[in-house]
Amino acid sequence: MNHLHDLRHTLSGQGALICFNGPFTHNIIEELGKAVRKYLEFERTQRSALMDVFSVYIEATQNVANYANREGRPEDQRLRLNAGIIVIGRQDEHYVVQSGNPLLPGDGEALRQRLDRLAALDKAGLKAAYKEQLRARVDPDATGAGLGLLEMARKACVPLEYAFVPDDAEGLTFFSLKVIL
Repeated sequence: MNHLHDLRHTLSGQGALICFNGPFTHNIIEELGKAVRKYLEFERTQRSALMDVFSVYIEATQNVANYANREGRPEDQRLRLNAGIIVIGRQDEHYVVQSGNPLLPGDGEALRQRLDRLAALDKAGLKAAYKEQLRARVDPDATGAGLGLLEMARKACVPLEYAFVPDDAEGLTFFSLKVIL
């Protein structure tokens, strides 16, 4: 049981306030969201910061769940891809929301390109891109309107940070995203 103490110490040392590792079902997203909100209220977080953290939490967890549950995926693949992690913490005076999940080989490149385009935009550019996306026609097969990453980038105080790490054991790639608010 010492390892649990070590894990707690590591997470606390890195500013983690809330951490969840496992499948992102609708019920888990909802219940953890309630806990996030209560924790931030208990910490007397400013309402605007609380709403930003909560919004990014929802976007990040829904991205994992939506990716894993795309139409046509076999059930065993859905289970492997839905094994995500979310960590909400503090870094200096900022809140940080980090999420991660496995990706199928080849799915990371389009995501990398999209994130790089967002990182190149300033606040005005992000606002314009958001408005443009709102007016864009949504693909009938899409799981959303394509606003999640844009919304997170708009709320962030610095460009979104991300990484892709090969997971040789599973033949998948682990994608992680860090949003500093």
